[in-house]
Amino acid sequence: MKTKLSMSLIAMIALLMTACQQEESICCLSKQTNIPEAEAFNPVSKEAVESRLAMYAPFELTSDISHLSDKEKQMLPILFEIADIMQEIFWEQTIGNKDDFLKKITDEKTRQFAKINFGPWDRLDGNSSFIKEVGAKPLGANFYPVDMTKAEFEALEDPNKTSLYTIIRRDKNKKLRVIWYHEAYKDKVEKAAQLLNEAAELAEDPGLKKYLSLRAKALLTDEFLESDFAWMEMQNSNIDFVVGPIENYEDQLYGYKAANEAFILLKDLDWSKKLAKFGALLPKLQTMLPVEQEYKKEVPGVNSDINAYDVIYYAGDCNAGSKTIAINLPNDERVHLKSGSRKLQLKNAMKAKFDKILMPISELLINPKQLKHVKFDAFFENTMFHEVGHAMGIKNTIDGKSTVRQALKEKYSSIEENKADIMGLFLVTKLYEMGELTEGEVMDNFVTFFAGIFRSSRFGAASAHGKANMMRFNYFAEKGAFTRDAKTAYYTINFDKMNKAMISLIQEILHIQGNGDYEAAAKWIKEEGIIKEMLQNDLDRINNANIPVDIVFEQGLDKIKF
Repeated sequence: MKTKLSMSLIAMIALLMTACQQEESICCLSKQTNIPEAEAFNPVSKEAVESRLAMYAPFELTSDISHLSDKEKQMLPILFEIADIMQEIFWEQTIGNKDDFLKKITDEKTRQFAKINFGPWDRLDGNSSFIKEVGAKPLGANFYPVDMTKAEFEALEDPNKTSLYTIIRRDKNKKLRVIWYHEAYKDKVEKAAQLLNEAAELAEDPGLKKYLSLRAKALLTDEFLESDFAWMEMQNSNIDFVVGPIENYEDQLYGYKAANEAFILLKDLDWSKKLAKFGALLPKLQTMLPVEQEYKKEVPGVNSDINAYDVIYYAGDCNAGSKTIAINLPNDERVHLKSGSRKLQLKNAMKAKFDKILMPISELLINPKQLKHVKFDAFFENTMFHEVGHAMGIKNTIDGKSTVRQALKEKYSSIEENKADIMGLFLVTKLYEMGELTEGEVMDNFVTFFAGIFRSSRFGAASAHGKANMMRFNYFAEKGAFTRDAKTAYYTINFDKMNKAMISLIQEILHIQGNGDYEAAAKWIKEEGIIKEMLQNDLDRINNANIPVDIVFEQGLDKIKF
């Protein structure tokens, strides 16, 4: 009996030791950094950093919370804490240890700029390094070993290597190893899950309660599908909370890895009522796409939700560099096909960009006779239907062999953002023709859309949105959609030619996506996803006029008036 007991005890101890060693190994492996060792980090140029810092216009994020219940108000501090954890994880995904990096930057403005960019690379300047001691940004950020080759990755035999929710590390033998997020960021993930369950206890809306509980479970398992469906169903809550590893823009090596982020949102009840009717129109609008049936055979889910919100907190990926002003989620194609997606318009952030950036650009570049067509309502509609546009078209290649995302790999984001932009304009045009949009006129949307190309091109070639706008500007130029007066340097939009260019651009994009044509996507991005002379000259004029490139938030729990 003693022998059996001793053997059992020894086996248990051995098992625990193995588990501890494995946990320690995972912990050690995950603590990679892509920042070189240095005693101090210094700006390449203090003047340049100050100039780039000035390109962000400050904007305070706040909102009226008087319509929230007592329990909803109690929930907000918990959501802020969870969002901060997502931001800490995002720092690990971009560079590794944030504190080690920031404490070595002695210049205060350089440190401030590094916080905006979540690292030493200027996200609005092609990810160029603004720190002397740091070189080019690794395409795979901190998701992969810096010295990993593509051939090495392709040879790795692990089906989870392409998961959105794994990182790649080297073991002690220098072999590649796959680690799930919930293992790599264990302590942070477990704390966030605990807080999500606490928030769920306070939730009075059944949909919000279910989502928060399932999202807590998802963070602990890296199985997000069930919580994504729950989020789709959660359309009546005053508070919305987008949280977890979501977008894959940060991974520019393959586009496989999702980065952590969080938005805290409060529903704008008045605007949301105006938008409610559009989701049901998506299947009909899909049939109107100007492509062959096989490229539009998929039917968007009819449960798509379109609502307006005031955003009161950005954290992590969404807070890095240029700021998102609308959300189209979930990204999972299985959710899109069954339930559609939710399109969340961030009205207060959108208004800030229109007032501080888009109008000054328009006044500088647009023919004064057409300037009357640059309107906030058109900007709001274009942005809203950009998000709707993500749900349109095709999610799986027509041969049925893969999703479009998988087929186009790291080229997917630029092509998809280009599709969403031009698709949004197409949908607006159709809705005017159908009598569903009645305020304003479609020319407002065309001129505002064109002016928006200059705003978004300034995000730079490192941004999928920036590349998409460069490609579209060059396409419009080729098709004669606009003219530029040599004397005044004002742009004038030709409605008929721009309308034709819009249709042919949709056709080109949907064919590339439906065919899963990686080579065509790569060639197009390489040749046209660049700033050519005409566009560069006018972007220089915008910069010389000291028009901000984007906004930076003054945000936090202290900005909310309880």
